[in-house]
Amino acid sequence: MSGDGTIGKACDVLDHVASFERPVRFAELLENSDFPKATLYRFLQSLTNQGMLSYDRDRQTYAPGMRLVRLAHAAWTQSSLAPIARPFLDALSRETGETVHLAQLDSSQVLYVDKRNAAQPIEMYSQAGKVGPAYCTGVGKAMLAFLDEDALNKAVSQQSYHRFTDKTLTSEKMLRTDLDRIRSRGFAIDDEEHEPGIICIACPVLTSNGRMLGAISITGSTERMDFDQLEAWVPRLRRVAEQIGTEAQAWRFPETGQGSKNDRMLMT
Repeated sequence: MSGDGTIGKACDVLDHVASFERPVRFAELLENSDFPKATLYRFLQSLTNQGMLSYDRDRQTYAPGMRLVRLAHAAWTQSSLAPIARPFLDALSRETGETVHLAQLDSSQVLYVDKRNAAQPIEMYSQAGKVGPAYCTGVGKAMLAFLDEDALNKAVSQQSYHRFTDKTLTSEKMLRTDLDRIRSRGFAIDDEEHEPGIICIACPVLTSNGRMLGAISITGSTERMDFDQLEAWVPRLRRVAEQIGTEAQAWRFPETGQGSKNDRMLMT
């Protein structure tokens, strides 16, 4: 539960409603809520009155409201790499025929901000708007590796190290060893560490002065390819990451604990 008073608690309720990924009844929310019944109801009513949630009287369900959608769109436009990266992702997806992801860090976790599906789509966890772990995903490790020391120490300490597969990195020591390799070669891999059968290569999106803005990846299935085939795309992926970083130079991005020592205005 958030420690930021009333606003933090309201945000917790919004997160809870959104986590169902479908309209949800009050009883379902209450079953998994940290709030007493009256408190939860009061927050739901206030958020509905403010347009942050919508309430369907016939079905008696709550869902994210249109005001929240407008705010999300504004955040996507103003703070996300997605609008800048869109044409580059489109071109990379067409060229490779594989799944392409764009991600940024959000509270030391991976936030997928855009995605292009493969020509032959494969089932996987990632979707735009979803949050995933940083320590066992290609984009997550690519971003962690290029944080400054203070931000890296904080982010690493906040990882959960849950074992998703037999190949998941399950300790800080294992993660830091992998991050050293990523820094030396300039790209990260996910060798079925988050999902069985899913492999990927990922490169950080950096500004010319080294500020880490996000990461992009090419993801494939072990049913269709091996790492030799996937890694053949590393030079192309690196060029695309550099192009996105260059385009982002003049954009203003909010500080999100990503360890920048530079001014927010990324003009060089």
